Amino acid sequence: MKTVLETLQGGTAYLEKRGVADARLNMQLLLAAELGCSKLDLYMQFDRPLGEDELAPLRELVKRRGAREPLQHLLGEVEFAGQVFKCDARALIPRPETEELVLDLIKSPPLLAERDRIVDVGTGSGVIGLSLAHSWKDRGLDIVLVDQHEAPLTLAKENAEALELSSSVNFVQSDLLEKAPGPFKLIVANLPYVTSSEMADVSAEVLHDPPTALDGGADGLDLIRRLIVDAATHLSPGGNILLEIGAAQADATQMLLKDGPFNEITCLTDLSGRDRFVKASRTN
Repeated sequence: MKTVLETLQGGTAYLEKRGVADARLNMQLLLAAELGCSKLDLYMQFDRPLGEDELAPLRELVKRRGAREPLQHLLGEVEFAGQVFKCDARALIPRPETEELVLDLIKSPPLLAERDRIVDVGTGSGVIGLSLAHSWKDRGLDIVLVDQHEAPLTLAKENAEALELSSSVNFVQSDLLEKAPGPFKLIVANLPYVTSSEMADVSAEVLHDPPTALDGGADGLDLIRRLIVDAATHLSPGGNILLEIGAAQADATQMLLKDGPFNEITCLTDLSGRDRFVKASRTN
């Protein structure tokens, strides 16, 4: 019968051999999830023997992680901006860059009046719109979550219910803003921006994300380009659009905005210093 420590060490070695980054942390999280405890609690019970009823399901999880199934899918959840969201193959796994975008918005919110309308375009699991709804729930805002596909929108609804935010947001299935009635004071979006040629080189874990949440076309800007056109008619005068983009797309995205009724166009960097977000206002 193996102890907690022996199981942790053996699983870590198995994941390392299969090229899983942060193998020990992955194994700690899988083991803690299976035992129903925190990662810290594992250190308090290293000598505890594990029965076959505990080891058998854990082996299956470790095997799946070794096959590069994302850790977030195996755990079934992800922490984002201080909240826990359900996470599965229906939507893109939230990235740290997107969390930066949301935390910056929460820290320095735009000028918004009661009943102003906000839309999260391509909402996926809903992490952007629901995080804003949670942080701004006392501001009386009208927050709309939009996605073209039913599966991710269903996941976003499940997350809204779990976070007790169902009454705070509205859901619209729409190709970008086609069926989302404006105007909006804030449009925020993390749309697909991986170029079609880059899709062949994404990691094994990323391949578990829906391709429609990744592939942005030849230059990665297909949907971003279309959203900027939509925003010209759906954004209130003086309203803001905030986009997450690929690290090499800042110049092209700013040029697209300059061709429309936008000003105060700025590029913001992520914590790694990469150009990752573009913000603009609509002229009055």
